[in-house]
Amino acid sequence: MVFDSFEHNFQSRSGPVFILASGPSAAEFSLREFPSVPVIAMNGSILKCEAEAVRPSFYLCDDPSFIESRASLAEKGITQAESTAMTADCYDRMLTMVPECLSSRRLFLLSRVNRYKRRAIISDKRFAWSIRNDPHLHSYFSLLHAKPNRVGFSTNMSKGYFGSRTIPVAALQLAYHLGFSKVFLLGVDLNPSAGRFYEQGKDALPSTLDKDFDEYILPSFRLMAEKIVSPGKFEVFNMSDNSRLPPSIVPRLSLVDLRSLIHG
Repeated sequence: MVFDSFEHNFQSRSGPVFILASGPSAAEFSLREFPSVPVIAMNGSILKCEAEAVRPSFYLCDDPSFIESRASLAEKGITQAESTAMTADCYDRMLTMVPECLSSRRLFLLSRVNRYKRRAIISDKRFAWSIRNDPHLHSYFSLLHAKPNRVGFSTNMSKGYFGSRTIPVAALQLAYHLGFSKVFLLGVDLNPSAGRFYEQGKDALPSTLDKDFDEYILPSFRLMAEKIVSPGKFEVFNMSDNSRLPPSIVPRLSLVDLRSLIHG
């Protein structure tokens, strides 16, 4: 496999972008109504792109267990998107299961900061301290507690990304890296009891959202709101009325307001 470099697309885009996750609220949204807005899809949300004949700009996956259980969905994402970004272990699974789909594709390697084969290179505390003056890597820092040091946001994907236990946060880091200035979250409900728009009940893959929400997911969005979001430069809006994310951290936007922002 030959990977393209994130250095080649740094700050190469502008304007609005949709980040399409898999929460049930995504089913209610029409991508076709906004054909000029690029889409970053992930995991099973590619099915909505397929249903609406929308080609995503990027397809993301950093969960090898998703590949193992839903390889056909990952294959759709890779073959339908303009570009794909996955972690090394996800690509390894694809090479084993459906290698042909990787041929002649524009592929990028997602690399978590301070990780090699999902193990810390140095302690998270030391790493968080080491990047305190880095203009592209932002994190919390705690001498007393380890977990805050794992929460962060990268504005340059060539330096790696922070995992944050949910793929939409990786997509937000990619959106900033690419240069998008207004990000609209679709299907970022973060409510595992509601399932995903494409699967519910006993057939659905298990979710760790409840376990990770308070310690990793919510703090990651909070850090973004505190340190990254800047009016006119990088703004994030939540299109889900049923999202677990507080509006005080990610403001919600109505469809009427979205139409006004996009169409003028």
